[in-house]
Amino acid sequence: MEFDKLVHQPTRLQVFAYLYRHGETGFSDLVDELELTEGNLASHLQRMEEAEAVAVHKEFVDRKPRTTYELTEEGRELFEDHIETLEALIGDLDG
Repeated sequence: MEFDKLVHQPTRLQVFAYLYRHGETGFSDLVDELELTEGNLASHLQRMEEAEAVAVHKEFVDRKPRTTYELTEEGRELFEDHIETLEALIGDLDG
């Protein structure tokens, strides 16, 4: 069993889990909820976007830019595969 390094990295794992549970979320909400710096979060989201695990939506709301993120189908599958790997490891421990 091998973990996908994209998902397994602790900060990205938090982002995957949050987006999996909450769906489309604004950048500032992610910063607040996950207690990350904007720069740290932005670099992880960029890595996830490059891997096509997260979709980025940019729009203007009341003349202000708003960026939201959500997991792509591939991102959801990567997260679910990660959970299955963890569950398999736990099952092996119960063995």
